[in-house]
Amino acid sequence: MAEIPFAAPISPMEARVRDTIPEGAWAYEPKWDGFRCLSWSTGRLDSRGAKPLLRYFPELEVALAALPSGTVVDGEVVVVRDGKLDFDALSNRIHPAESRIRLLAEETPAELVAFDLLAHDGEDLRGRPFGERRERLVGLAADLPDPWHLTPSSTDVEDGRRWFTEFESAGCDGVVCKALDDGYIEGKRAMVKVKHRRTVDCVIGGYRVHKEGDRVGSLLLGLHTDDGQLHFIGHCSGFSDTDRVKMLDLLRDFEADEGFGQTVRRPGEPSRWTGDKDLSWVPLRPELVCEVSYDQLTGERFRHATRFERWRGDKEPADCRLDQLERPDGPVFDDIIVT
Repeated sequence: MAEIPFAAPISPMEARVRDTIPEGAWAYEPKWDGFRCLSWSTGRLDSRGAKPLLRYFPELEVALAALPSGTVVDGEVVVVRDGKLDFDALSNRIHPAESRIRLLAEETPAELVAFDLLAHDGEDLRGRPFGERRERLVGLAADLPDPWHLTPSSTDVEDGRRWFTEFESAGCDGVVCKALDDGYIEGKRAMVKVKHRRTVDCVIGGYRVHKEGDRVGSLLLGLHTDDGQLHFIGHCSGFSDTDRVKMLDLLRDFEADEGFGQTVRRPGEPSRWTGDKDLSWVPLRPELVCEVSYDQLTGERFRHATRFERWRGDKEPADCRLDQLERPDGPVFDDIIVT
């Protein structure tokens, strides 16, 4: 029985964000919207930060058992619903109650997408060029059963550009580019990722005060539903200290008793992720509009903080509606993965 040729845990290779897809000696792959993981033939399933994941995804134990001894695969844990990656359903799998974990393992089972091979049959492949590691991964994946899947990969930049657009319908949020001649560089941003970014006009329904107390911490953004309620969709931060102070003076003139609708998503709702974090906020009259840019949607909210682009004094707040958000049609998960 082959042993893994290096000790656990290790830090996965990461990617730096770029605005354009590089050309040349690169491989292009979809950027999967899940939990990054390292799968070990010894039965470990490690998160990006080397935390154990198998407790939350017990159904993946059979996938680890299918790996040849002495093997480590870099990949992603995903949950697929209705042909699309569902990050909310994936996040809900991280639960403290074992009974709930078992139930969710049946209702929303996770799957694994493989995209790199660090060790195989006891051989350390980290120093080998990616092109060679990919060939070995393709050979390995051919013998792996469900829930394993192999990510598509191409050295044609036109494929990368096409996948960037077409695969978004399945929940992929961009492309990852890997230098063909590079080894696996642990913990370094040696790859390139190009992510989707769009703009949308939002109503400012409230704000949170900065910890310093004399400035704005973040703007709370909303879009109107069909029945006219202001639905909380996310926040915007990242301002300079000077802008934060000026913004507080502006927003104080718009303070109100209520900011968002009563029967839609509102800010400040506690969850197991927020713990004891201060979620207090100041409601505003829904009269100010700003344009922000965002990278990902999860359901009807922004996954991450948005980027403030400009004020939109020319835009009516009532025109800022949820139907601004783009929901692309196209291939589903099973159309993308390599079978």
